[in-house]
Amino acid sequence: MRVDFDPQVMSSRNFYKLLTATVVPRPIAWVSTISGDDVANLAPHSFFTVSCVDPPMVQFTSVGTKDTLTNVRSTAEFVVCAATEPMFERINATATDFPPDIGEFEAAGLTPEPSRTVSPPRVAESPAAFECTLERDIELGDSTVVIGRVRELVLDEDLLVRDERDNLLPDAGKLAPLARLGRDEWATLGEILRIPRISYADWPGHFDRG
Repeated sequence: MRVDFDPQVMSSRNFYKLLTATVVPRPIAWVSTISGDDVANLAPHSFFTVSCVDPPMVQFTSVGTKDTLTNVRSTAEFVVCAATEPMFERINATATDFPPDIGEFEAAGLTPEPSRTVSPPRVAESPAAFECTLERDIELGDSTVVIGRVRELVLDEDLLVRDERDNLLPDAGKLAPLARLGRDEWATLGEILRIPRISYADWPGHFDRG
C-alpha cells in the first residue's frame, strides 16, 4: 500500500519536509562569501552537486534570498568548502540566522584562510575547497540555483591516494563528508560499497532470474 502526497493541495512547507526527508542523503556545500561591507559569511546549503565537467562547475540552491545569495550576486565569487564529520557542530552553528553584519567565521570559532583565485576565504579547518566564480544564477519559484565555475580545487595532501590507474584522488573515508537528511538529522559516510560497472559485452545473463 502506498500513500500519495499532492504538492498542489499541501502547504509548501509541509511538502518541503517530505521532499528533504526523502531525497537523502544530500551532500553539503559549506559556502563562504564576502559582503559589500567586507564581512565574511559562511553557511551550509544541502542542495549541492556537480553541474558540468568541462568546464568544471558546481551548483548549490538557495531557498529564499539569504546572505549567501546576496553576496554572490554582489561579488560574483564564492568558495565551497567540504563539510566534514569533525566539523559537525560548527557547520550546524553556521546555519544560525545571524544578521548580515556578524561573520560566521568568528562566531563559530573558525579560521579564515586566504583563497588563491577569489576574495572569499576558505575554511582552514576544512580539508577541501572549490574556489568559484559565478557562472549564472537561475530563479526557480522561491529558490535560486547558483552555478559556479571552479577556478581552483584545494585538497589536504593527506587525503590523496593513488587509484588502480595511478590517478591521485581524495580518499572518501579520509574526507569523511557529512550529509543532510530530513528534520534535524545528519548522516556520515558509513560503509563504502564498491562495484565495477557492467560492460555490455558482459551483460547477457548477468541478471538471469531463471
